[in-house]
Amino acid sequence: MFLRKISLVWYNIFAFVFGAISGVMVEYFLGDNKDIFNDIIAVVSPFGTLLVAMLKTIVIPIIFFSLVSGTSSLPLKKFGKLGIKVICFYMITSLMATIFGIIVASWFSPSVSGVSNEVSPLLAQVESIKASGGENVNPIVSMVLGAFVNPFQALAESKFLSIIVFAILFGLASRAVMENAKSIESESVAKMLQVFDGINKGVFKMVGWFLYYFPIGIFSLAFVNFASYGVGLVNSYAEIAGCVILGILLMLFFVYPAIIFVVCRENPYKIMLKIREPIITAFATRSSAATLPISLRCAEQNLKIRSEVSSFSLSLGATVNMDGVCLHLPVFVILAASMFGIDISMYQMFLVVLSVVFASIGVGGVPGGSIFLLFMVLDVLHLSPEQTSTIVALALGINPLLDMFETACNVAGDNVGNYVVAKTSNMLDSYS
Repeated sequence: MFLRKISLVWYNIFAFVFGAISGVMVEYFLGDNKDIFNDIIAVVSPFGTLLVAMLKTIVIPIIFFSLVSGTSSLPLKKFGKLGIKVICFYMITSLMATIFGIIVASWFSPSVSGVSNEVSPLLAQVESIKASGGENVNPIVSMVLGAFVNPFQALAESKFLSIIVFAILFGLASRAVMENAKSIESESVAKMLQVFDGINKGVFKMVGWFLYYFPIGIFSLAFVNFASYGVGLVNSYAEIAGCVILGILLMLFFVYPAIIFVVCRENPYKIMLKIREPIITAFATRSSAATLPISLRCAEQNLKIRSEVSSFSLSLGATVNMDGVCLHLPVFVILAASMFGIDISMYQMFLVVLSVVFASIGVGGVPGGSIFLLFMVLDVLHLSPEQTSTIVALALGINPLLDMFETACNVAGDNVGNYVVAKTSNMLDSYS
């Protein structure tokens, strides 16, 4: 009876902490014995992989049907105001995160000793990324072109930005038909949307079932992440990791709460506690998209936000709101300037801020994610190909560790933005 009274959130927290500690201990005591170490990882890893796979099976249906239902449920004029609020919030927090990353990195001036030893095993990966077009990619062009793809192809290939754009346009078009067309056409569209809403509810029922497996999956993911990457990466890249992690922790515990306090005039830490489950899930899975079902469920049950707001705001945020990425990219710019003795002008810093904020919007539509964006951002410093390769190799080496913190920051920003927009738009349910 006692165990049934404990919230599933606490089971997930315990599973993560226990998994992290177990992973660190296994790496410490058995790290030198590669055969035993690899055997343990091979046994534990599939349980975490299964959790991510379970979530990914429902991410695409949730994004598509939630966005269609959300955008079609609001009058067009009201949706326009809501959409502007959501986009403005994401742009402002991305700008804040970028500036914050520059300030933190400038203050601590990260550097890495023994660079050649650290990056040499990763240079082959950098060359592979270059060969695939990473060095010459224009993320803004890729974002615009990637937004308009055959919707069936986008659904099959999990192209999130394309799915979001089509779902929003389809939902708005359906709403326009219901508002302006004859009664027969309006009724047929309304019946179609009722089917979509029913499918959406069925998918969320599946989420409820999957939640019971979460502690096992989260333990596995934490165990593998910390056993494979955690301690070794912190030791090798302590200054870089310290800058990024410190910046993200300040975003989580001070910047987001400050936004809630100033805009909503209420205790921000009560809100942050209510969204702890999606933040923990994001940290463990390292995937904003895989965390989306948990964020939507949390918004409905914990924050009492109406589904028409959350289905739009959170689904959009999973693709365009990348505060963690915006914070960590400037750290590598400052690192490059320090390593190669470059003085960054105010104009160059402005270009860094501008490129990071706008390019991060399309990170979900660019193969390789933030690594491709790093090529573009470093181009502001006019580095040589060898210098750029060195910095990108460093980023590749530490990415598994930083990605956990970045994803947690991204998801926290999505959920805070969702609440702020709902609160200021009077879209919270009256009960608590």
